[in-house]
Amino acid sequence: MDPRIREHAEVVIEHSTKIESGDNVIISGSQLADDLVVALYELCGERGANPMRMGAGDRAMRAYLNAADPESFDLPDHAMAATEATDVFIGIIGTANASERSDVDPQTTSAYKQATKPIADERIGKRWVATQFPTPGNAQKAEMSTEAYEDFVWDAINKDWDAQREHQAQLVEILDPASEVHIKSGDTTDLTMSIDGMKTVNDYAEKNLPGGEVFTAPIPDSVEGAVLFDMPLNVQGREIRNARLVFEDGDVSEHSAETNEDVLTSLLDTDDGARRLGELGIGMNRDIDQFTHNMLFDEKMGDTVHMAIGRAIEECVPDGQPLNESAVHTDMIVDMSEESFIAVDGEVVQRDGTFVFEDEFEN
Repeated sequence: MDPRIREHAEVVIEHSTKIESGDNVIISGSQLADDLVVALYELCGERGANPMRMGAGDRAMRAYLNAADPESFDLPDHAMAATEATDVFIGIIGTANASERSDVDPQTTSAYKQATKPIADERIGKRWVATQFPTPGNAQKAEMSTEAYEDFVWDAINKDWDAQREHQAQLVEILDPASEVHIKSGDTTDLTMSIDGMKTVNDYAEKNLPGGEVFTAPIPDSVEGAVLFDMPLNVQGREIRNARLVFEDGDVSEHSAETNEDVLTSLLDTDDGARRLGELGIGMNRDIDQFTHNMLFDEKMGDTVHMAIGRAIEECVPDGQPLNESAVHTDMIVDMSEESFIAVDGEVVQRDGTFVFEDEFEN
């Protein structure tokens, strides 16, 4: 076994989830990730935890969703019971075919997400982490060789997370007490939002591995302006390019996309909350230095911001603040490397991808 797999498992167990004796652990991952699953099981055994493997995989879920009647979807009680009895969830991404579900009707997927939303809500309240195992399917999607993709993944994951936390804490100190954020990129993105009273979170690989972002939640009805997500995103096995959203009083009033606009429309029509922003995230992981068509990595790139339509992360929303609720949470990315800035309460804190606290920053 590649020693980097054992190191990856140790980061998951010791840093991200802090598994202890007696913890009930669900591990979800395809057969392609068997080596990582084996390493996780071994570490759970050393700590006296109780692992159980779940997860149907993309092929099985495609078959189910294409065969099922969307109107028959209901909350699966046995899955809810397992979720309630679990202390820790470890989700491993890794597929032979990143487009396996591309022929599933987007409305079917939306209906399934709505039916199983209580399970997702329950899981969020537990200790959990989502991570990536480098598989040939994901390497192909990233347009990289398998070996190069392995190096890329493990360089981004097996790193000094204490140092990364300290680097990102500088942006948290700027955003946490702030009231307004203004994001401008070229002639295509000009967006303002209020984050007054919301909490800013330092993501240093506790729930997403790799970590490497700072994120918060906007006041739902405060978002105004237009944004072009000029980096592609993959949803339901389909690639959406150049998604454009226009916000008025927090709601999406106009939308378009260069490809698969019907998928974007289906996402926005999932429920009322899907037409509002639930997250503003700013990428800060400099070891992620190329776009790979994988949101777990791409949203952490240091020259990007991302925004998620749909569900807000409760950790960002203190009691008494408005919480945007939805069955979806879909991240989309803006390239901020050129002709761009982020201003916080009128002061520019990032210009062309460089932060004010980095040596290369230019006023």
